[in-house]
Amino acid sequence: MFKKLNNIDTAFRQIRTFCILYTIALTLICSFVTYKCFRELEQHEQRLYILANGKAIEAFASGRKDNIAVEARDHIATFHRLFFSLDPDEKTINVNIGKALYLADNSAEKVYDNLKEQGYYANIIAGNISQEISIDSIHFDLSQYPYHFRCYAKEKLIRTTSIVTRNLLTEGYMRNIERSDNNPHGFLIERWAILENNDLSTQNRSYESN
Repeated sequence: MFKKLNNIDTAFRQIRTFCILYTIALTLICSFVTYKCFRELEQHEQRLYILANGKAIEAFASGRKDNIAVEARDHIATFHRLFFSLDPDEKTINVNIGKALYLADNSAEKVYDNLKEQGYYANIIAGNISQEISIDSIHFDLSQYPYHFRCYAKEKLIRTTSIVTRNLLTEGYMRNIERSDNNPHGFLIERWAILENNDLSTQNRSYESN
């Protein structure tokens, strides 16, 4: 009789051990499947499909931190192009400056007000001058926040009789804000200042008569 009880006890222990191991294995399998499902869902959400020439091209979305330097440089370049690209048309100047001021704080507005008080924009219009800017480089520091930057560029002032090339150096800081239609990159330029804006060369323009 004791032998039968020992056999029953041993069988019960074996069954209990098997059930425990089975439960653990099942839990591990379910956890792994759940993890893989979430990973696949995340990857699927990051996939974008761009329609080009009637074909769907797959692309992948990336986080803001992956592209922060690229977006910040483009934000800085866009601001400078809007602020310094001028034509002898008051409406065009106001539109471009208005767009630029959405990308910066009141430090940019102060520079604009100073230039306006000095008659800079009035001279552009009266002299039929066009001003173009080309960005040479943008140095951007990600090691501190707000992010410090310096922008190196060239300006061309195209007059009827000459083209003046100027060296332009500006600096400022960048902080994150919410993206909007007026500020798609979600950055705001702060403490912006013009460090250098000197004439480099003057080229005379000549017209040949037919």
